[in-house]
Amino acid sequence: MKRADDYKERRAHLADLSDAELEQRFWALAEQITEPLLKMGYEYTSPSIERSVLLRMGFSSIEAKQIVNGCIERGLVAHGAGNVVYRLAKAKGMEIREAGLALCEDKLWDDAAAQF
Repeated sequence: MKRADDYKERRAHLADLSDAELEQRFWALAEQITEPLLKMGYEYTSPSIERSVLLRMGFSSIEAKQIVNGCIERGLVAHGAGNVVYRLAKAKGMEIREAGLALCEDKLWDDAAAQF
């Protein structure tokens, strides 16, 4: 079976473009393709993603689960659990780990909510 070669027909709209114009078109199309993915990354999260962020911040899985559950209960998860811990620590002049552990002990949640 021979493939019908329509390469020249499909590239006709690109034939007159210079290398610089082709590169510009490539990056414009790449941005168009990735824009919805980036938008989803900014707008949507899940408890597992938030726990993963906290794990990378140095919290144990049990601590991360407690912090994320606390964020969900208080409507803060949309801001990001790691961001909640970070802003609390910054506002209180604490270490990040210390702020997260305080949240695990059900302390400072009102202060954390006040940051948003």
